[in-house]
Amino acid sequence: MSSAPSSTPDDVARFLELVGRGYFRRGDPVFVSRAPGRLDLMGGIADYSGSLVLELPLAAATVVAAQLSRDRTVRVHTHGNSSVGYTSEAEFTLDAIDAAIAAPDYSRGHSEFTHDRRLRWASYVIGTMLVLGREKGARFHEGLRIVVDSAVPAGKGVASSAALEVAAMQAICAAYEIEIDGHELAILCQKTENLVVGAPCGIMDQMTSACGEQNRLLALKCQPAEIVGQVPLPDGLEVWGIDSGVRHEVGGADYGAVRVGAFMGYRIVAELAGLGVTNRGDGYVDVDDPRWRGYLANLSPDEWSRDFRDRVPLEMDGGAFLERYQGITDRVTRVDPNRVYAIRQPTEHPILENDRVERYRRLLESGARTESERAALGELMYGSHESYSACGLGSSGTDALVDFVRADGPPTGLYGAKITGGGSGGTVAVLARAGSRPRIDELAARYSRESGRVSSVLGGSSSGATAFGTVKVDLAPL
Repeated sequence: MSSAPSSTPDDVARFLELVGRGYFRRGDPVFVSRAPGRLDLMGGIADYSGSLVLELPLAAATVVAAQLSRDRTVRVHTHGNSSVGYTSEAEFTLDAIDAAIAAPDYSRGHSEFTHDRRLRWASYVIGTMLVLGREKGARFHEGLRIVVDSAVPAGKGVASSAALEVAAMQAICAAYEIEIDGHELAILCQKTENLVVGAPCGIMDQMTSACGEQNRLLALKCQPAEIVGQVPLPDGLEVWGIDSGVRHEVGGADYGAVRVGAFMGYRIVAELAGLGVTNRGDGYVDVDDPRWRGYLANLSPDEWSRDFRDRVPLEMDGGAFLERYQGITDRVTRVDPNRVYAIRQPTEHPILENDRVERYRRLLESGARTESERAALGELMYGSHESYSACGLGSSGTDALVDFVRADGPPTGLYGAKITGGGSGGTVAVLARAGSRPRIDELAARYSRESGRVSSVLGGSSSGATAFGTVKVDLAPL
């Protein structure tokens, strides 16, 4: 992890010029890592239910520099206009990190590093150390100086948190000489977000940020995290992201409730199918499932429609569900007995979405050369977007942008659009004919005028953190 990449992106080159301007100590090496955000083209919230997803690593990235210190503190500093949080610096002691590593579970670390909301952003960085300690046996005898610079917009559904985690963990591993590959890096970063930060994300964000390839869609089967290919965009097509100006947060109640509803639905389907269930207590169960291996995405649309759909309730009170079904298999969420959950639509979404993604991938791999094939790609995106909305994860802003794209349509070179990531605002992904940037800019400007919200366009692509590697910067003594 100490070798420099063959070429240095402009954002890293600019960042390297800042290294050594007073924040880092002269005479000791600094380790720099880079991880991009991602644009969710298809799959989205079906990742936690085992779907295939197609993800594009963005040009916008987070850069993190780390240097060992000579005391037992870890200081995290955000540079310039970095988008990661509310304060410019956070400080933690190794004693607090060590205590969280030694605790029986992650609850102490979660409480320790997220209780102050102003510093919650730093838990994405410090949390990686906690996970490395608990999962890899890492021990930290020296503190760190860490600088973060992020161009990935926060709260827009483009994986700003994953980019921060991945870049931070890779730089920290380089500083402490911890060896992990990109696949494991992504899985450990997901644990950081799930168990330390407390956000119930799936795996697609971290895996794309770590293992994505420039100008290719990462095809990831989330069972739990199998990379099945890197799919190039066919000649003549490009992907853009348009920010709706509506802030998205993956830890928000809407996303979490839909995820819980999906796992409640899986538990009900398991009961209907006669699968064996073991009550683990405290709202959790295990299901003996040789048929679907625990993933809703493995149900076919036909068997869902034929055997289960009408037997799964539209919604259900959490308390009544727990009394009848004991709990869910998802260990990073919990059924609230005092809340009513939508169940049928969150259950149906990953089943139909996985089918849509599989068809989308086949069209891309066939070349999608004809206008009818490209229009078919767009219709699959519109179907995904409508399913998000049916789950309750739409927003007026993202709906308006999708409507704009659909109204213009293939004659203008705009084939399809959908909300990205966790929904409830954020960014819309647009599939367009190559050379469509002026049309995309015009659409974003029109949206801003009509909605009164500030919109921006995301484009371009870059490789993930693994391909970038780590730059070791030797700061000569003065």
